[in-house]
Amino acid sequence: MPQIAATSTRENMMTPFNTSTRQRLGIVATACLMSVALPAAPAWAQKVKNKGAPAVESTAVTSEIAVDIPTIDAVNSNVDEATLRAIFSGNVVENANALAGLSATSISIPEITLSATTTTDGEVSEATVTFSNLVLSDITDGIAASVSLAGMSADAGNDGSAEFGTLSASSLNIGGMLGMYGLVDTGQTELQTIYTDFTFEGGSFEAPEVSCTMGSMTAAEFKARPLKYSFGEIMALAESLNAAEGEDPSPELVGDALRMYVDLFTAFESSPTEFGGFDCSGVDEEGRDLTFKVAGMSMGGMSPGVYPEISMDGLDVTVEGDGSVQVGNMTFKAMDLSAPIAAIEGAPQAIDEAWFTANARSLIPAFAGFSFSDVAVDVPDPETGERIQASVGAFDLSLSEYLNGIPTDLLTTASNIVVDLPADSSDEQVQQLIALGVTRVDAGFTIDASWNEADNTIAVDEVSVTGADLATVKLAGTIANATEALFSIDEDQALAAAMAVAISHLTLDVTDAGLSDLILASVAAEQGSDPATMRPVFAGLAEGTVVGLLAGAAEAQKVGAALNAFVSGKAKYLTIEMTAKEPPGLGLMDFMAAEDDPTVLIGKVTIDASAR
Repeated sequence: MPQIAATSTRENMMTPFNTSTRQRLGIVATACLMSVALPAAPAWAQKVKNKGAPAVESTAVTSEIAVDIPTIDAVNSNVDEATLRAIFSGNVVENANALAGLSATSISIPEITLSATTTTDGEVSEATVTFSNLVLSDITDGIAASVSLAGMSADAGNDGSAEFGTLSASSLNIGGMLGMYGLVDTGQTELQTIYTDFTFEGGSFEAPEVSCTMGSMTAAEFKARPLKYSFGEIMALAESLNAAEGEDPSPELVGDALRMYVDLFTAFESSPTEFGGFDCSGVDEEGRDLTFKVAGMSMGGMSPGVYPEISMDGLDVTVEGDGSVQVGNMTFKAMDLSAPIAAIEGAPQAIDEAWFTANARSLIPAFAGFSFSDVAVDVPDPETGERIQASVGAFDLSLSEYLNGIPTDLLTTASNIVVDLPADSSDEQVQQLIALGVTRVDAGFTIDASWNEADNTIAVDEVSVTGADLATVKLAGTIANATEALFSIDEDQALAAAMAVAISHLTLDVTDAGLSDLILASVAAEQGSDPATMRPVFAGLAEGTVVGLLAGAAEAQKVGAALNAFVSGKAKYLTIEMTAKEPPGLGLMDFMAAEDDPTVLIGKVTIDASAR
């Protein structure tokens, strides 16, 4: 459950300064409430009637939940049957100390039945949940060597039903679990094992418009420490947040909520978790058959302050007669929350909007990126009704070496971005490609850059775009005078540093994989000529233009000859290199001067070119 709580706040933590105070606290409250759901679940089993204020003013709701435990077989238990019955009926809080100190050879409960009756505006609905063969074995001082539940079933009549298989774990630390939420005082402050060898066989459920099967789940170990906020304090905070509905909560309440949020994300550690996925089918709002499948999921191990990588395989969403989306793999990489945690721990007791504004960059977590592969899309365009058919072989975004909330090492790649060009498209660029004979685009790109603190440089290893059977254009270079101030939290300091950077070296590589053939064929057809005749003409024009532009430069003839060889088709690869003659290189003022007269740059660089 703590993992789920963390998931619910993940995206919002990425940009905390773009949300209102109320939104931030709503996120935190949700996380806290979800995190206590596991130990609080038994409380649902209490026989209660709820006639409090309804969620909707015009709706009257009453509910009653009853628990039936026919037999409890307790062997050599130090807790009597009446207390055990109270505990497994939901009265955990009142008997937490007894449960934390439980010792027994075994506790076996063949069946626990929860019956719920809810009345909404006079309409009665009933549901029954049955837990089968709950067994705890070799329990000593609140630690069970093993725990298993043979299965669980639910029946809500016309509203649906569910069947779930065996759930089991080893080394279940009952006292540690209760202590985690402050229900007992364990004297523990460090992480301790709560359970090991967790397995869940999966199951299925059906509702009027959907049915699903769920795969198995496994996790080797889960550790936790007692939260710094008790169960009662968490609930009190949630009530305070609810009471603030319609207005921003006080800075003091904001501070309490964020510190509880930090406590939550540093209290757990787990081994990797594997989930066998799910397969759902049903109908959408328009009555069309819908399938939603995930072949499997995995989550890396949690550690204090670090949210793990989550990977999903075999996503398939299909709507009959409408469209489909398939994704072979989708991965959200790990997220290091150390920076925002440190910022909140060092914040004043009362946290207001001014603090959020001043510390916005410090609240950005170090997100390692995401990736997806084997994507296939076939859906209608909601605006034009045309089919959108595309596929992506692979995409990856990798971010690392964060400094003041900015990644200083970036690598993003994409390959086999395939799009069929619709012949009847009204887009001018699409029509130009079709006129060249291109009916399908297969493209890719790469951006690879990193900051070198020791040299105060940014190495642009590659910025490239590739079109299969068309061309590849690749740019690489070095940006000099890139000091640490470039990443400063002070905006004025960062702006001044950005204006001081300079380009010391650039390399342009161009590969012709067929694009020039298409262009020349189109131009030749318009001129009533043929491509073979047109090539030397364009090659001569290109060479003459470059030689004229570089007039006076020693490299002019060499560059012109290389360009001639490339355009004429004698060479398929063209490389042009530019190196600044004086350090640190070409700066902002140089490029501003070049806007009026580009030739001013010629004397400040050395240019080389080759074609092969």
